[in-house]
Amino acid sequence: MASDKALGALLLIVSIIVIIVYGWLVFAPPVKTVFGQPLDILVLKITGFVAVAIVFGILGWIGYTLATTPPPKPIEEIEKEIEEELKKLEKEMSEEGGAPAEKK
Repeated sequence: MASDKALGALLLIVSIIVIIVYGWLVFAPPVKTVFGQPLDILVLKITGFVAVAIVFGILGWIGYTLATTPPPKPIEEIEKEIEEELKKLEKEMSEEGGAPAEKK
């Protein structure tokens, strides 16, 4: 398995190469057209689309999660359940002959 340092160095090198190639494609592209578009414009369109798709994909995921997650129990209901459990424990302790339960 590759060490963390080797993996980090590989990520650094790949990142630098991608930045250089992206900069070259945007600011000094070869004179070519792809799908009838100049290459630099196509690269910018793809970049913009990917950025917008990621942002709205995350927003959609958040919306889906909010829409499908059931609401939490009210605090009063949780407090009631805790009180019932405490009463059960106090009853068990008194039945086992343990120390008498303290009452507030």
